[in-house]
Amino acid sequence: MEKKVKTDFLFAQPSFASGAARVLDLWGTFDDYNISATPTEADEKAIAADWLVVGQDIVDAIDQSEPESQLEVA
Repeated sequence: MEKKVKTDFLFAQPSFASGAARVLDLWGTFDDYNISATPTEADEKAIAADWLVVGQDIVDAIDQSEPESQLEVA
């Protein structure tokens, strides 16, 4: 399966420059997190992403097992 589900949407993805700046950031002013409007919304996003990953794992398992089942039939 080509499309991979992102499950780290609650964490900011820092750039190289912001990573280098964190070396000198002794007070944590560069700490940044993606936020949701409510805790319920954050939970809903996380649960939806979890189920998408479960579905993605099932599809990947089916894709891997198809060549094996075709060999047995032929």
